[in-house]
Amino acid sequence: MNDSLLATVGDHFFIGLRPTSVLDDRDRALLRDLRPAGIILYKSNFRHDLPYRDWLSIHRDLIAAIRDASQRDKQFIAIDHEGGRVCRTPPPITRFSYAARWAGTAEQVGDAMGVELASLGCNLNFAPVLDIHSNPANPVIGERAFGRSADDVIKSMLPFAKAMERRGVRACGKHFPGHGDTQVDSHHELPVLDLDLDQIKARELLPFAAAIAGGIGMMMTSHILYRKLDANDPVTLSRAITHGLLRESMKFDGVIVSDDVGMRAMAGRLDAPDSGARFMAAGNDMLMICSHLTDTERARGLAQSIINGVDQGKLDPAVLKASSQRVRAMLDSTAQNAVSELSGEVLARHRAAGTQFDAATVEVV
Repeated sequence: MNDSLLATVGDHFFIGLRPTSVLDDRDRALLRDLRPAGIILYKSNFRHDLPYRDWLSIHRDLIAAIRDASQRDKQFIAIDHEGGRVCRTPPPITRFSYAARWAGTAEQVGDAMGVELASLGCNLNFAPVLDIHSNPANPVIGERAFGRSADDVIKSMLPFAKAMERRGVRACGKHFPGHGDTQVDSHHELPVLDLDLDQIKARELLPFAAAIAGGIGMMMTSHILYRKLDANDPVTLSRAITHGLLRESMKFDGVIVSDDVGMRAMAGRLDAPDSGARFMAAGNDMLMICSHLTDTERARGLAQSIINGVDQGKLDPAVLKASSQRVRAMLDSTAQNAVSELSGEVLARHRAAGTQFDAATVEVV
């Protein structure tokens, strides 16, 4: 494998770092060779045992090291920061509760999150959740959703997203075309749904359509098998759903990113030599691969697969070029935020924006 070639497809990757607050040498090498357009931070990339000023200094060095290794003028520095258990950051960054509990003040919370995430050098939040809390047996969505109906979700998610983006942090809607009615957690196994197109148009797709109309520029696909839409492939690899439904039918012209492909729902589905090419041919723009559930060195093989796919005629170079243009267009309009310390007064004001969360957070949700 020629590592110097990998960077030619770096636009199509989001990489999660190993669990350390100092850039690991293996991550440094991967960032240097692949030059990915996106990095996602997790709880273990922050020091939770130090005072604010001390951990922020270490974090500032980490962001600088990421940028130095990647050698990109513009890059997504992303995080999952929804509230509730999905919170990666140490105090005094505000720990809001689940979205359902501050839906009534979503704009104020979006503003506060935008300010705080921008101060950490982040410029993309994998939020809002556009799923609908329609299945009480769902083990993974629940109150992460803004509400139990499409109207409830729509009413809160747009003010939240727009307020956050005004502060320099882009929004990403997830998990297309809807994870709210599943009874299995895709971190552990592949959920299967038998909803047909008319059913999801009547409910699941409504918040995504509103988000597209509202200008949200990135959507995350789910690792779910919608058997009546594609009997063989989960959404992540389904051209019928990713390209046919989201891109063509719903007219989404922004960036499509996968959920972490290391999740158990995707086990064995990206192991073939042509997997990277298949992923791009399905209509995706960016593949996310994080270290918590898999080895991120797999990104090298997936990148080479994309390159080989073009060389072998399995992937139309025009498809790859258009995808890269979408990623770069979004990056061009995305702030490159500097790490900075927030005052106690600002943080105290943010805590008044919405209900707080005081239980344990998690590494991955």
